[in-house]
Amino acid sequence: MRRTTFISAIVAFVLLTLSVRTNAQADVLENSALSYFSNPFIPTNRPFKAILTGDETTEFRTTLFSGTTYRIAVGNKGEDAEQHVIFNVYDGNRNLLFSNHDYNNAPYWDFTVEGYMDCIIEAKLDESITSSGFVVLMTGFQLNSDEFK
Repeated sequence: MRRTTFISAIVAFVLLTLSVRTNAQADVLENSALSYFSNPFIPTNRPFKAILTGDETTEFRTTLFSGTTYRIAVGNKGEDAEQHVIFNVYDGNRNLLFSNHDYNNAPYWDFTVEGYMDCIIEAKLDESITSSGFVVLMTGFQLNSDEFK
């Protein structure tokens, strides 16, 4: 009975340690994504997060409005690290509007839209850099100071 309790304690410790480490890695990526939202940009919501392996893709949806400059940003593994996340932006009919892969996996993109648009953002890992890991993606908009005078 003591042996079972001991093994259970070890398993619980290992799981707790992995959970804390996983959250710490996600926090680093979230802070990295947030760093792209300095004045005049502000994030619109909580970050989109996913854990991916291989060629898995995750999908996020958001609604965009005319006359606003938006920013999409992804977290990076470190200051000098290669950008490991590829993101594609599609309209509601899945027409490709932008891919950061065409721009050396740029960590953010600024854009405006005509009218109201439901938007699909797909994110995946660049398998030439990593085969598994976190994706942290945030959206935000440019604050127009004239609107608040």
